[in-house]
Amino acid sequence: MGGVVPLAAGRYARAMVKGGSVAYSQYLRFQPGRRSVTPAARLQATLELMHEVDSVPRPADAVVSAWFRARRYIDDKDRGRILDLLHALLRHHARLGWWLARHGREDKPRNRLLAWLTLKEGRTTDQVERLFSGAKFAPAVLADHERALLVKLQGCAIDHPGMPEEVQLECPPWAAGPLRDRFRQAFRQEMAALLTPAPLDLRVNPIRSTREAMLDALKDLGLRAQASAIAPYGIRVDERPSLASLPMLKSGEVEIQDEGSQLVAMLVDARPGDRVVDFCAGAGGKTLAIAAQMNNKGHVVACDVMEGRLKRGAERFRRAGLHNIETRLLANETDKWIKRHKAGFDRVLVDAPCSGTGTWRRNPDARWRAREEQGLDNLVSLQARILASAARLVKPGGRLVYATCSMLPEENEEQVAAFLAAHPAFRAVPLHEAAPQLTNSAHPDYLSLTPARNDTDGFFAAVMQREAVAAPGGAEKGQRCAVSQQS
Repeated sequence: MGGVVPLAAGRYARAMVKGGSVAYSQYLRFQPGRRSVTPAARLQATLELMHEVDSVPRPADAVVSAWFRARRYIDDKDRGRILDLLHALLRHHARLGWWLARHGREDKPRNRLLAWLTLKEGRTTDQVERLFSGAKFAPAVLADHERALLVKLQGCAIDHPGMPEEVQLECPPWAAGPLRDRFRQAFRQEMAALLTPAPLDLRVNPIRSTREAMLDALKDLGLRAQASAIAPYGIRVDERPSLASLPMLKSGEVEIQDEGSQLVAMLVDARPGDRVVDFCAGAGGKTLAIAAQMNNKGHVVACDVMEGRLKRGAERFRRAGLHNIETRLLANETDKWIKRHKAGFDRVLVDAPCSGTGTWRRNPDARWRAREEQGLDNLVSLQARILASAARLVKPGGRLVYATCSMLPEENEEQVAAFLAAHPAFRAVPLHEAAPQLTNSAHPDYLSLTPARNDTDGFFAAVMQREAVAAPGGAEKGQRCAVSQQS
């Protein structure tokens, strides 16, 4: 879009009906020569969004998307500034909460924002007072106890030597023990990497374009981008453009997908003509990559227990020009459809629901939307049931890939070890055999990626194979070579 788009009276009225902020939408009415909103107006909008994220029991990215859809009058530039501030506040959630507790204040959005402005941005009490003026478009005027808080925080830095290490590193209590056990001496380094903003990775859809063409197109848009280090269709964009400004997203020529996620899909090693199941497909990111690997030939079934996700996936499949994908809504992990299609597929991917610890830099709120509510033990039990049920779909000689976006051993290596012990018909396929080009994994036999080590989201994937049935003459059916460099 670029710049502030003036709102005529009709557009302003429609924005108001859609539930937008009265102050902010009034401010964005057509005013000749005005190029952007005031810092105070952006703070007020950020406060509204913080309250929404805190009060709605959904991931922040979904809340943010819905919030901005209802406020289309907010232009790209201001949207970007509001999002940057929101994500910064989420990445400093524990530290801000520590300071508020230290001074006996409630941990709520307005107090977190006041603490941020003082501790991180270094604003004086007078400067904050001018922003919180109570004027139109601005946050309400400061109360005496808020002003007193600002005075107490003056001259302090957001990091304090008295903070516990878990608070400094924004690691929630439920995950601290398992992550310390996993990373040991590298714990601080890995947690620090999870506090950095995630890069923008794209995956080129080979049905529609080539990586070279997309790199040229991004360059024409004035964006710096480069081929991903490992993923054969990956592109890393070195900037944070408005996604609405990328026409190749709308045309289905590229999809947003972390390089680690692309490598997980590559491990499926789907070939043209195969029958493949993406058992926990969600909105279909890995399904798209798998179907493209197959050159639109064969059959992919995208399964999930959430109908809304599958509907969003179907829209993405159509946009990408992929017609070899079927969506299948399951009632649960033991749906009757699974029994009816037992041993019917060459490849089955189980991208299991998990704690999401590997995605914290991309979804900073996820660490506080605790799995402690559900319990890690309950989650591990669910993963085991899903994996055991999905394994029934794999034909002899076929491949089963278990993946998570977690970095906890309980959800990864330990889960695979328990499955193999209970299912002797399957064997683990070492990573050097399944995909010899993947040489920087943190685990010798499985794909294990971390932000600090690989500059991707944290991912885990294990390749397993159901033993082939002996054919006449002693040969075995179903054996295939490892993933090629171009798969």
